[in-house]
Amino acid sequence: MRRLGSAVIAPALRAGDLVILTGDLGAGKTTLTQGLGAALGVRGDVASPTFIIARTHPSLGDGPDLVHVDAYRLGSLAELDDLDLDTSLDDAVTVVEWGDAAATLSEDRLHLTILRERGGEVDMDDPSGGERTVRITSHGARWDAVDLPEL
Repeated sequence: MRRLGSAVIAPALRAGDLVILTGDLGAGKTTLTQGLGAALGVRGDVASPTFIIARTHPSLGDGPDLVHVDAYRLGSLAELDDLDLDTSLDDAVTVVEWGDAAATLSEDRLHLTILRERGGEVDMDDPSGGERTVRITSHGARWDAVDLPEL
């Protein structure tokens, strides 16, 4: 998931982009965002912002900041609106985990749905392992000419 974020998704991103991540708990949404942060060269450890809801990671170079949002604990679209994410949308890459409601923030967005296999035995040496299926759906004119490479 980290490599998908850093090698496939991040090179296509620019300031103003909205990335929505959906998937079950443990599917790899935060890990993918860690890959994005590493490739974008932002400050700070990218960790799940579940309890603080949103965290901004400033760019250490010429690239955009990364705004990382976890909408899991939000109860409504109004609560998402209260975060004033639209104030940073033009200047940063905004990633919203559990972000179905965030689709209203921009007509131009990239939506990644991450599915992880269920059942079977868990490898306790690598509990985050296992196969994932990622479906990438682009919305809006921004993404019409973008061809994301395959991993």
